[in-house]
Amino acid sequence: MVLQKLQFIFFTAILLNSALGYSQETYPDILNRAYVPVNQELYDTIVALDKKLFDAYNSCDMATQEALYSEDLEFYHDQGGLVTSKQQVLTALENNICGKVTRTLIEGSIEVYPIKDFGAVEIGYHTFNNKNTPENKSKASRFIVVWKQTNDHWTVSRVISLH
Repeated sequence: MVLQKLQFIFFTAILLNSALGYSQETYPDILNRAYVPVNQELYDTIVALDKKLFDAYNSCDMATQEALYSEDLEFYHDQGGLVTSKQQVLTALENNICGKVTRTLIEGSIEVYPIKDFGAVEIGYHTFNNKNTPENKSKASRFIVVWKQTNDHWTVSRVISLH
């Protein structure tokens, strides 16, 4: 009986070792890999659009924000829920963000992936600073933005904001 248990443990250890070895070869350290854009021109375009959007956000430039959000906007916020009205998002930004909150991009965190015949997905990290409570530092939070390209015009189609 003891011999059978030892054989079972030995056999299990061999299986686990081979399984771990296999997965390490198949999925090489994907969490520590350096991001390299698939398309540098697209990456540069989306990074510039991100800057334009959040410069407008930080300065309460509602006209620029309105131009950058698509009419079919969907905004998913982990704490606030889903908003499917562009006007509702703009009103909320104007009433709750303007002059109160600023966004800071975590440099080097943006990744951009093309979406064939549609546009691109931007993924990154940012922080927010509430001017009314500057002592409350925001932790880094992930965001995902789906950019839609129509001819040479880009708009934000979907936003997922996670805190």
